[in-house]
Amino acid sequence: MANFRVTKFEFQLLQRLWELGSASVREIQQGLPEEHRPAYTTVQTMIYRLEEKGVVRRVKKIGNAHIFEATITRKAVHRRFISDLLEILGGSPAPLMSHLIETGKLTLADVRAMEKDLAAKENRK
Repeated sequence: MANFRVTKFEFQLLQRLWELGSASVREIQQGLPEEHRPAYTTVQTMIYRLEEKGVVRRVKKIGNAHIFEATITRKAVHRRFISDLLEILGGSPAPLMSHLIETGKLTLADVRAMEKDLAAKENRK
């Protein structure tokens, strides 16, 4: 499963599962934003694809409804997204960091917190 990739829509479905813990396709679909809510069958197809990828699994069946749960964590998906982005950027985080600074999404307080994390990591070596 180390090579899993999820689309933006699949990530949205996973977010619902992480929030709910476990859920049926209907519960996942009903929890999506009403304005652009996809059809039940669309959500069902995507959940089955996530199951094929190994990132969700069926945990039980209630009546005709299968109950699914995520088999990966939000952190694992975030790490994969970030690794893919860094690969696109040639392996360097500099363009990303520069963009975050320019857009105001990275503050000096964020940088200081990261410096502390880096220092702690260095001390553990």
